Amino acid sequence: MSQDFSILIAEDNPVSGKMLEKILVKEGHQVTLAENGRLALEKFNNEFCPVIITDWMMPEMNGLELCKAIRTREHQGYVYIILVTAHNKVDEIVTGLEAGADDYITKPYNHAELIARLNTGIRFLKLEESLKKANEEIRTLSVTDALTGSYNRTFIYAQLPKELERALRYNRPLSVIFSDIDHFKKINDTFGHSAGDQVLKEFTGNLLGSVRRNIDWVGRYGGEEFLVVLPETDIHGACQLAERLRKKVEAWKVKTVGETISITASFGVSGLRSGMDYMALVSEADKCLYQAKYEGRNRVKRPKL
Repeated sequence: MSQDFSILIAEDNPVSGKMLEKILVKEGHQVTLAENGRLALEKFNNEFCPVIITDWMMPEMNGLELCKAIRTREHQGYVYIILVTAHNKVDEIVTGLEAGADDYITKPYNHAELIARLNTGIRFLKLEESLKKANEEIRTLSVTDALTGSYNRTFIYAQLPKELERALRYNRPLSVIFSDIDHFKKINDTFGHSAGDQVLKEFTGNLLGSVRRNIDWVGRYGGEEFLVVLPETDIHGACQLAERLRKKVEAWKVKTVGETISITASFGVSGLRSGMDYMALVSEADKCLYQAKYEGRNRVKRPKL
């Protein structure tokens, strides 16, 4: 079993605390010592530890009180608590478990038993970590367009209202760019759907490679239409980006099996103004995109204010 877990020990007896620390360090763990429950809680609040081994009887805050304090708060992950106690009556052990302890060991404890119980907790924590990772992967897949790797329409409708709410709350700019590959049906009809898919992938790559990571984001709205969302960007900055994208796409060649395909794209831009909701923002960019296509494609249009 892989080790190296951060463990917080709450023990008022310095000899017992040091002895326990020595055992756990030998097993490969990182250990923090606290002389009582209150100090342990302070250390925990300053630095998260997934495992706590706490004595029951301590001054200022005992082990039961520490368990209850840990369980009343939300943390970045589960905290596995082992209660060390001289009590061995069933009702007293139940009291400890009801206070929030996951397991217990009675004094004087056997070192091998302690490590075995600790490893049980570590297996539990690793299972929780793997489940969280799996759930995050599922969540990511649920909001990701399978072909292009951009976000999908579900994500757009969930995230864009949040971006608008944040912009309004802090009085910050927000802009969107609606983009559409020109004559995409002709590409599919002439070169085949496999080539069309390649065009979509590389076009998306151009969009993703041109925006700020962890700030801007790109979603596939449908077909060959994509929405670029630009927090902290006014409409002037969005138009400049759209023009750079237009030129980049115009100069770019898609190499497929036996063919080199040239494409262009049209862009509609909108910026958040007073009284707009997220649908009005998208609708205005869509109308500007339609205007760009109506005027001959391969151009950027913004609203006339």
